[in-house]
This record gives sequence, structure tokens and C-alpha cells, in this order.
Amino acid sequence: MAAAAEESGWRRVGFVGAGRMAEAIAQGLIQAGKVEAEHVLASAPSDRNLCRFRAMGCQTTHSNLEVLHSCSLVFFATKPHILPAVLVEVAPAVTAEHILVSVAAGVSLSTLEKEGAMVMARGCCAGSYEAQLLRSLLEACGQCEEVPEAQVDVHTGLSGSGVAFVCAFSEALAEGAIKMGMPSGLAHRIAAQTLLGTAKVLLQKGQHPAQLRTDVCTPGGTTIYGLHVLEQGGLRATAMSAVEAATCRARELSRNPSPVVAQVPSVLQALQGEGALAHREHSSVARS
Repeated sequence: MAAAAEESGWRRVGFVGAGRMAEAIAQGLIQAGKVEAEHVLASAPSDRNLCRFRAMGCQTTHSNLEVLHSCSLVFFATKPHILPAVLVEVAPAVTAEHILVSVAAGVSLSTLEKEGAMVMARGCCAGSYEAQLLRSLLEACGQCEEVPEAQVDVHTGLSGSGVAFVCAFSEALAEGAIKMGMPSGLAHRIAAQTLLGTAKVLLQKGQHPAQLRTDVCTPGGTTIYGLHVLEQGGLRATAMSAVEAATCRARELSRNPSPVVAQVPSVLQALQGEGALAHREHSSVARS
């Protein structure tokens, strides 16, 4: 790993903010052998979250500037309303050698585990090297796709918020079985396993969901009777509307950032004018 780091031009990975998103990314990178734990440095104002980084063998600090001084690849994983002030604080330490990654809020830990999905979108000045480096690293945490920036908010509605939508559906499936007499724990395990198995088949075979649905529907059988009830309840229309609502909300949040943003034009220029990626898994990656 050390040799790979030397060849790729970065040696240490930093995290400004040590919440669940940062923890999940760091854990994925370490477990995949992309970086050694002792080469990860995380900062946060208190020890509440840093203790989890220390448990992984990572270095920690209460100084955001220390992260910038020590690491050339830095993930900003603070809450959105905190990020502008953090950018003002670290701006003097940003150099042309930094690759800065801004991770958007709202994505659960589950989204970044091995079965997770991420998207990244380049800023206008980001090069192929930065994009390939980030994609290589983030694939340790799950599927990573490059998309136009306009699709990032759609990804938030589909995958980021979709975790909660799928959990609600899994819960409903299990409760249907519980109603019919199955023990609760068993019902929830089987529901989750059913979702997992279905997802794996779709990904492995590359099938359209409609095809798999058709394959498991025997004429006059149990499944088509159940599907009829789901159609009567408007399941598909409701799911589509949920993704639309979450996407629209993500766009609203993008258009109406914290008022503090107005105080950081020089920092935003540093992130974009000198070459920025945007990876939002929501994150934006910036080549400074």
C-alpha cells in the first residue's frame, strides 16, 4: 500500500469531520487495503466521533488545519451548515497539491457499505487523474459511477433516500407475514434476505426488474394475486413520487445553502477555479 501511495502522488488521507459518513469511507478504504489506518487523519471538535477512528487505528486531531497540512487528499464530511465556516478556516492551508472531496450530508452508513452505490461528478477544472484516483478509492466502499453534476441530486433521491424507502418496504413485507402468524424476528430476516437476493439477481444477470417480476409470476398463482393488490394500492406511483420528492428537496437545499456561504467566495474560487471535482455521494471533489 505504501508503494501504491507513493506512485499515485498521495500518502495520507484526511477527514475534516468524523461522523458516520467519514467513518464508513475510512473503514472501506482501510479494509480494501487502499490506505493503511495509520495514514488516515481525522479531525473533529470533540472526541465523541474521533474515538471510532482511533479504534480503527487512525490518527485524530481537533485541528482542521492539521489535516490540511498533513494530507494531500482530504474529505470534507461536516454537516452542510458547518462547511462554509470550515472552508474559511482552512483556506490559507490549501495548495495546488491538494485534492479536496466534499461529501454531502444525508447518506446513511448502509449506503456506503459493500452493497452500496455512489456517484461522482467532476468540476470544470478536474482532470482524469483526480477522477480516476477518487473512483479507485471509493470503489472500496461500493459501486461508484461518474455522472453529470445535474444527476447528483437524483442520486440523492434514489440511493441516498432510497435506503429508507427500501427499509419501509422491508418492514411492510415482514409485518404482512407477522399478521399471518410468522414470528417477528424470522419475518424480518426473511424479508431482508428476499430483498438482498432479488438485488443480487438483478445485478448479476443485468435484467430489467419487469423481466424478473414476470419470471416469478405463475398464471393464477400467489404472486400475481399479491401484485394485483400492490397495484391497487399504487405502490409504483407512490415509490416514483417518493424519489421525485426527495430529489426536489435535494435541489432546494442546493439552491438555498447556508447564509454563511456568502462569506466564502475566495474559498469557493479556490475549490473550483483551480480545478475541482465534485463527488457527491454525494460528494464534490476539488483539485485545488
